[in-house]
Amino acid sequence: MHIVIRPATAIDLPILLTFEQGIIAAERSYDETLLPDPISYYDISELIASPEAEVIVAELDGTLIGSGYARRKASRHYTEPAFHAYIGFLYVVPEHRGKGVNKRVLDALFTWARANDLPEVHLTVYPGNEPALRAYEKVGFEPHILEMRMNLDKSL
Repeated sequence: MHIVIRPATAIDLPILLTFEQGIIAAERSYDETLLPDPISYYDISELIASPEAEVIVAELDGTLIGSGYARRKASRHYTEPAFHAYIGFLYVVPEHRGKGVNKRVLDALFTWARANDLPEVHLTVYPGNEPALRAYEKVGFEPHILEMRMNLDKSL
């Protein structure tokens, strides 16, 4: 199995849009605030075109099987470093999960971050998404800040 890791191009967009919907479908059970379909999380074409971001794909025999992006993002004004790489859009086609595809995509994104003088990497994940949490911890991520919410119409 020879997997190619490469930057995404505009030609990849139709498949990447299906990956995005796969992410949204998987995350619906963790977030009751998501609007009904159709929704979109990302402007993937803008990310592909941006010099401040890198979209990476994993390709097996000419077929896309995984994706992710990193983009330069300002850190909170009271923290260091001033900028970090924010990672998102991590997706692996279900039949290729558990084969190291996600790690290879992340490694490419880490390389991009280092090349762009971004020494720290952040991402967000739903606390109940145990498979994602395990995958991220496996490559070295640690919990940092937990964002909490309360719907005042549903409380009390």
